[in-house]
Amino acid sequence: MSSYIYSALAQLLALVLAVAGAPLLTGWVNQCRAWLQNKGAPPLLLPYRTLHKLFYKESVVAENASGLFRVAPYIVFGAMVLACGIVPSLSTDLPLAPAADAIALVGLFALARVFMSLAAMDIGTAFGTLGARREMLVGFLAEPALLMVLFTAAFLTQSTSLANIVETIGHRELAIYPSLAFAGVAFTMVSLAENARVPVDNPATHLELTMIHEAMILEYSGRHLALIEWAASLKLFAYSCIGLAIFFPWGIAEVQNPVGMLLAAPALILKLAVGGALLALIETASAKMRIFRVPEFLAGAFLLAVIGLLVHFLLGA
Repeated sequence: MSSYIYSALAQLLALVLAVAGAPLLTGWVNQCRAWLQNKGAPPLLLPYRTLHKLFYKESVVAENASGLFRVAPYIVFGAMVLACGIVPSLSTDLPLAPAADAIALVGLFALARVFMSLAAMDIGTAFGTLGARREMLVGFLAEPALLMVLFTAAFLTQSTSLANIVETIGHRELAIYPSLAFAGVAFTMVSLAENARVPVDNPATHLELTMIHEAMILEYSGRHLALIEWAASLKLFAYSCIGLAIFFPWGIAEVQNPVGMLLAAPALILKLAVGGALLALIETASAKMRIFRVPEFLAGAFLLAVIGLLVHFLLGA
């Protein structure tokens, strides 16, 4: 098999697994969260049923909605699919690997956030504007912290390419690096904020004082709402794969390694299952914080990421 065909198959498999498996990851996290809270757990396939129902419903759009409101769900969904495509979740030999730069990845998340916020304000409702302002506040504070986390791994491996980061860290001896330890804690805090999870946001709430993500999508329905919910699951999947690629890269196949590809998918599913359970545990053990405490929370994440960067420069570890 030629190298190009192998790379194309690896890329296609990664995209299919992300698009098809992202709602399953969301369902698994919701199940674990319900079990830990001693509640009746929803079905594991409930996100798929919800998407199926929404795609068959009619999309109701406000009369004063512009074209931006209609096109935003497609742009957000496309950006999240591309983000999942450039993250080396199964293999580092990907056609999109040259574009898998840390800064480009953060740019995709920022692009999706900007269009979601603009669409939320397009109708002119109070809830949409409220959610958009809160979303931009979270993004303004979370993106620098995420960049510092990625730069810590980049300086450790002398490359901003995610594929090179995975290959370099994967070949190192198994040890605890203080810089990556600080970066890992910061990345966890950023992931909670970026994916609208407790303690920053609660995906199950519709209270005016607490909701961020839900406030922006109240005016959407039908296929538009389905694409946004699917994109939210893809974002959680992408962040999970970023964390696994940087901090637990073992099991990801390298260039032209068919045996590694066969083992990479089960390894990824196992790591995502463990990560989803840990995410549910963190949410259950945490309390929803006030919106005005979110800057302090994300400032702490940024500080931890910077400390990780300084530890690398001062101690070389």
